[in-house]
Amino acid sequence: MQPAVYYDSWNLSCKEPFGAVQEHEEITLRLTVDTSLRPKGVALVLRRDGEEVGKRLLFVQNVAGNHSITYGIAFSVEEEGLYFYRFEIETGNGILFVGRGEKACATVGDFLPEWQLTVYQKDFFTPSWPESGVMYQIFPDRFYSSGDVPLPQTKNKRIVHRDWYERPLFTQDDPQYEATDFFCGNLLGIIEKLPYIHSLGVTALYLNPIFEAAANHRYNTGDYLKIDPYLGTEEDFSLLCREAQKLGMSIILDGVFSHTGSDSIYFNKEGHYESVGAYQSSESSYASWYQFSEDRTRYESWWGFPTLPNVDETDPNYLRFICGEDGVLAHWMKAGARGWRLDVADELPDAFLKELRRRVKAENRDAYIVGEVWEDASNKSSYGHRRPYLLGNQLDSVMNYPWRSAILNFIRDGNADVFYESIMELLDHYPEPTIHTLMNSLSTHDTVRAITCLGVEHPVPSDQQGTYQLSPQEYERGKALFQMAALLQYSLPGFPCLYYGDEAGLDGFADPWNRRCYPWGREDEELIGFFQRLGTIRREFSEAFCGEFHFVAASDGFIALVRGKKVLTAVNQGTQDGYVALRAQRVLISLGNCSLEGEGIRLEPDSGAVIEISE
Repeated sequence: MQPAVYYDSWNLSCKEPFGAVQEHEEITLRLTVDTSLRPKGVALVLRRDGEEVGKRLLFVQNVAGNHSITYGIAFSVEEEGLYFYRFEIETGNGILFVGRGEKACATVGDFLPEWQLTVYQKDFFTPSWPESGVMYQIFPDRFYSSGDVPLPQTKNKRIVHRDWYERPLFTQDDPQYEATDFFCGNLLGIIEKLPYIHSLGVTALYLNPIFEAAANHRYNTGDYLKIDPYLGTEEDFSLLCREAQKLGMSIILDGVFSHTGSDSIYFNKEGHYESVGAYQSSESSYASWYQFSEDRTRYESWWGFPTLPNVDETDPNYLRFICGEDGVLAHWMKAGARGWRLDVADELPDAFLKELRRRVKAENRDAYIVGEVWEDASNKSSYGHRRPYLLGNQLDSVMNYPWRSAILNFIRDGNADVFYESIMELLDHYPEPTIHTLMNSLSTHDTVRAITCLGVEHPVPSDQQGTYQLSPQEYERGKALFQMAALLQYSLPGFPCLYYGDEAGLDGFADPWNRRCYPWGREDEELIGFFQRLGTIRREFSEAFCGEFHFVAASDGFIALVRGKKVLTAVNQGTQDGYVALRAQRVLISLGNCSLEGEGIRLEPDSGAVIEISE
């Protein structure tokens, strides 16, 4: 039944262009109203985020039919920002307020959900190289250890595992556990494995923190200007950048700028450094970085962890130290880094992010800046403040956790409608330059690994997760579903990111069990071969993966999408066969049963495929 009012912001016949727009770009909206409402006129109410009263713009009548009238309006927004809109229709029975709801049906009321309109800066640019490539995330302590690096003496106490395949330690081993156990993976080990990484189609390596720190995760920075001694030297890092570049790979570093370690040259609570740290004296050259109580017995720390004292990112001395012409960012970019992943971006002030972008782009306009944001970053609020991450003067892009949830949920429950809406909502909200560079992961160092997430169907108590062994049935289920999920991950807009070891069958619950060592000598070679084929497809069809994206099916457990009019990806998690009326040229990857039928492609339940199609 045709609704009395029809408007769909995802339909180009209603809104053009689709999604976010540049400032000054013309926007055309069309609203269709049934004549039974006796419409007399339509107004658009557009308000900027934070404003209670919006601006009213009047539609003009475009097309009058037998049973409906279509109204249209063309306008532009002159200033970047986050905006919201709804409609008011003057009818024979008064004003009808139309807000965003299921199928955009009319609703009467004063307070209605509204449509979002993201307006970004006209000169917003992001690097082009991530779009058709593949990212590979490495937790450096757990990837590979070259035998060429003797372990140095360190100021802080470290526990060294002698067996690469031991499980990491945790609080059940020691209630005072502070992640000080090391497996001693290093930079020379990564260099040694670059040919293997390259075989996966990888074009960028994202390294979790590599700077000197007391913990194996190195998010408690001890010295921003030194490589952790267990990882190697600055010369090793520069060599890694050079060798990676020879294979067409860029290095992305993890920037942890909202806090330091208490055991650091800057704070020096443990007295391991020769410097006078902020903890030791208010006269320290680093004292202005930190916030102490009046009697200096307490200090602000990240989420209350005393080993992670917060810094004031807007302090001029700190800002200069990180973002200055000779600061931390410039230092490591001159050494070869081509991008930064920003830890806890929610806790980095806008002023700091602007300065960071200015410095990074000054060093290399083509560098990549991706923030750790777990929600929709276009309308994210943190500490009571709406964040303008993606409007053009802060981040290039974000870690795309909403799509991770959408993919994994669809693979588990087959709800194609929810999957479609989750994907389309972000595409609608995010600027196009951001969409091209989204970091799309299925596992990270902060999440349960994909095979475990998909293979284990029952709750496992936290105190049993470290020793839990997947049964053969759980592993095979997790592996099969993981491959289905990866088809979507590698085909959606953005930059697919493979977490080290996932491709080799590594499983594990959340931290620290998702940070086990790469299983060298125990790899699932079949799974590795699958990801090598995916990487080859990304490389062979790079132009298509930089091209347009659209769904051709999204219902009854069946998802099918097309990239660049050249590559079709389809996954069937439903109970009936799925069919797409497109001509196939060749099947690139097939999971389950996929058949070509003249002018179409059919997939049985529990099947997935990537197919080259005819335009």
